[in-house]
Amino acid sequence: MAYPTTASQIELEAINQMLAAVGQAPVTSVDLDQTDLPTNPDVAMARETLQQVSREVQAEGWTFNREFNYPIKPNAEGEIVIPDNMLQIDLSMDVISNRGCDPIRREGKLYDKTKHTFQWGQRTVYCDILWLFEWEDLPRPIQDYVINKASAIFSQRVIGDMNLYQALLQQASECRAYALEYETQQGDYTFFGHPVGGNYYNSYQPFHALYR
Repeated sequence: MAYPTTASQIELEAINQMLAAVGQAPVTSVDLDQTDLPTNPDVAMARETLQQVSREVQAEGWTFNREFNYPIKPNAEGEIVIPDNMLQIDLSMDVISNRGCDPIRREGKLYDKTKHTFQWGQRTVYCDILWLFEWEDLPRPIQDYVINKASAIFSQRVIGDMNLYQALLQQASECRAYALEYETQQGDYTFFGHPVGGNYYNSYQPFHALYR
């Protein structure tokens, strides 16, 4: 699942919102040249900004793009090649066979600094992954946050009006609050903490008293 290299129709809606934020007319399509870049320079900058901000926001780590204990099988050479849609990868520390390893990304592969090797044998390695999702797979609250943050950056690059930039940045802050609300609902977090993949804490619910 690689991040798209061409703008999709689904991205077009977001690009038009960014253009509207700086007072420009919407476009009906994203015409691409031979290098897969939009022929309209403002549209090209809006698309580039959208993808940049999307990557930055996803790199924060959210419930929708974080996966624990993900099994990875090394290739025939015993190496783990990291695909482009992995923003972060680390060994799952609750797996005993992973302890004593210190993994980092190097040369596009997973490298163990403790053993000074790219070799992981032929065993399945369990990792905690942070994925980079395509635009259409982002939850709507995250999309709204990305669009508004990207609009603020886009306005600064195209117009340079600090008043407009601050106004758009305020909208982005509100959308971030909605995104965090979505995150707390999806993550089922508690101040007690809970094991990966489960939350066994049941908070007090007043209606239970009616059953007594």
